[in-house]
Amino acid sequence: MKNKEQLAQMVAEKVDAALKASDHPKKFFITENGRGVVDGGDLYNAVLKDVMGVVQVALIEILDTLMTPPAPPPAPSKTSEKPAKVSTKK
Repeated sequence: MKNKEQLAQMVAEKVDAALKASDHPKKFFITENGRGVVDGGDLYNAVLKDVMGVVQVALIEILDTLMTPPAPPPAPSKTSEKPAKVSTKK
């Protein structure tokens, strides 16, 4: 089984490869009225980096959870205590 560092490296490599293979705008910025315009550069790259970082962390945690075997159920407790007596005095 891979450890978390190896998993993180694999996810980073696959995400980088997917980004290079995809056709997405190389430059992007948001105007004052909230519209996105394909132009600019720094804002788009910063947003892309932040979003991809969040996606990578989520993927690593999901895959790590799926790869980690579940903990065994707790063993039933064996108590040797006798039940408490109930007093019936009036």
